[in-house]
Amino acid sequence: MTPQHPRPASATPDPAVPDTAVPDPATLVTDYLAAMEARDLDTARALLSDRFEMVFPGTGPMTALADLVAWAGHRYRFVRKSHRAVEAFDAGGGAAIVYIRGTLSGEWPDGRGFEGVRFIDRFEVSGGRIVRQEVWNDLAESRAR
Repeated sequence: MTPQHPRPASATPDPAVPDTAVPDPATLVTDYLAAMEARDLDTARALLSDRFEMVFPGTGPMTALADLVAWAGHRYRFVRKSHRAVEAFDAGGGAAIVYIRGTLSGEWPDGRGFEGVRFIDRFEVSGGRIVRQEVWNDLAESRAR
């Protein structure tokens, strides 16, 4: 059996789709990340599916943004993402997979800064909402230095 790879999602509007079409998956995800970085949880929450689930390094699945903020509070004071690439792929059935990769910068709880920490986020988008977020990064390795 030949593995099937997702096709790049098209950013070209379909004239057959009314103006109420779902937002571009890559834009939806970058808007969500910007809201999270600004700690605008209401805006971020509005972009999530009722079935939303997220997994970060060292955690099990979380479903509430407040849980993520509480968990992150012991790991760093703040974090910012610099995006090197945003790639969206059509997953069929109106769904998309979005990958964002780049580097993290921020401040540890003790006030020391960090930068250049690699990350990759994978998002599943369906019906114009984020259904799942999976995060991989090198924060633990960077903190150990």
